Amino acid sequence: MKVLIIGGGGREHAIARKAAQSPRVDKLYCAPGNAGIAGVAECVDIAVSEFDKLADFAVEEGIDLTIVGPDDPLVGGVVDVFEGRGLRVFGPRKRAAVIEGSKAFSKDLMKKYQIPSAAYETFDHPSQAVAYLSRNDKYPIVLKADGLALGKGVLICNTHQEALDGVKLIMEDKQFGDAGDRLVIEEFMTGREVSVLAFCDGTNIAPMTSAQDHKRAKDGDQGLNTGGMGTFSPSPFYTAEVDEFCRRNIYQPTMDAMKAEGREFKGILFVGLMLTQDGPKVLEYNARFGDPEAQVVLPRMKNDIIEVIEACIDGRLDQVRLEFEDNAAVCVILASKGYPEGYVKGLPIEGLEAFQGKEDYFVFHAGTKKFGDEILTNGGRVLGVTATGRDLREARQKAYEATAWVDFANKYMRNDIGKAIDEA
Repeated sequence: MKVLIIGGGGREHAIARKAAQSPRVDKLYCAPGNAGIAGVAECVDIAVSEFDKLADFAVEEGIDLTIVGPDDPLVGGVVDVFEGRGLRVFGPRKRAAVIEGSKAFSKDLMKKYQIPSAAYETFDHPSQAVAYLSRNDKYPIVLKADGLALGKGVLICNTHQEALDGVKLIMEDKQFGDAGDRLVIEEFMTGREVSVLAFCDGTNIAPMTSAQDHKRAKDGDQGLNTGGMGTFSPSPFYTAEVDEFCRRNIYQPTMDAMKAEGREFKGILFVGLMLTQDGPKVLEYNARFGDPEAQVVLPRMKNDIIEVIEACIDGRLDQVRLEFEDNAAVCVILASKGYPEGYVKGLPIEGLEAFQGKEDYFVFHAGTKKFGDEILTNGGRVLGVTATGRDLREARQKAYEATAWVDFANKYMRNDIGKAIDEA
C-alpha cells in the first residue's frame, strides 16, 4: 500500500512511525511533514489547508489510504473532498467533525441524548453573556470559544470580573479569531481529568488505553493553556469500573447520537473526561488523535494501525480486538521558551542521534524543520520526548532522563509531568 498522512506535528510523527511498522505499507508520504517525520516518510510540500492539491497528489501517486491528523482540515471538509474524488480516506466527514468544530453543537448533542456533561448556556452576542453572568454567583466558571482555537480557547474564571474580561477577550477582542463568534459558558467541574481515544466505524466504537494530558504552560498547572505540555498513559484513575460506565453511558451513546443526527462518525473520537464525585462527565470531544496523547498511546498499541483503520472505513470494527502492551508511557514536551505566546524559531537542535537504536525511547518532532544538515526549531512545541517503562514511575524517570539528551537555545519544559501518579 501507498499511504499518505496529512499533518506535520508530533501527532503525525507518532502516526507515521506506527504506520511504517505495518507490513502492508510499501511507501509512506506525509504532507507537509517535518524533520522527524522525514526519517520514516517522504515529506510533500503541500499545506493541510490545500484540499484540492492534496487530493491531486493522492490521485497522481496512486495513494491507497490517506490518514488525516489535524482538526482544521477535518472540520473544513477534507474527507468530503477526498471521497468526492473516489479516494480512500480515514477521518470524519465535515458533518461529523462538527462535534469538535462547534462546542455549542457538542453540548446540545449531549443534552439531547442525555450524555453526562457540565451544565451550560450558549451566547451569540457579548451583551447576552454579560447579562447571564450578572445573574450568576457560582465561581469558578468556564468560558469556551465555540470554534477551533488550537486547544487554547478555554478560560477558567475565578471571579465575576475575570469572567467579564473573558467575554471581552473572546467575543470582542477576538483573541481566538472567528472561534469566538459564539461563546459557551459552562459550570466548573472538579475531579481527575482523563483522555480516551477511540476508533469509530460509524456504528461501533473501540476505546484505546487511557491517557492524561497537562495543558498549562508551567509547573503546578500554572500559566496559560497550551496545546499540551506532556502526557502519560495509562491513567491510574481510569479504572475498570470507570471504563464500563463510559462505554455504556458515553462512548456508544455518542456514536448512536451522531448516527441518529445523520452525522455518522468514522475516524478517531477523542473524549476528554472529568471524573467527578457524581461520576465521569464529558469535558470535550475532539474528532482526531490527541496531541500529545497519540505519542503515549500509539507506542503501547500492539495492533497494526493500518488494519484497524481499514476496519473502521469498511464498517467492521466489531471484528477487531484492540490490544495494548502491559506497560506505561510518559511524554514530556520540549517547547520554545515563551510558548504559547511569542517565541523564537530557527534555532539548531543538538543530540537527536542519542535516540537512534533505542526501543523504549522516542523523540517525536512537533515543530522542526531541516536546513541543510541541521535540524532547527520551527514551532512552540518542538519535540515530544517519550519513554516506556514497566510502570508509570519508571517511564517518567526515563522520559526526564532523555530530555537531557537534546538541547536547543530556548528549550523549555514542565518538570512535573505525571506528578499525579504519586497520588494514585
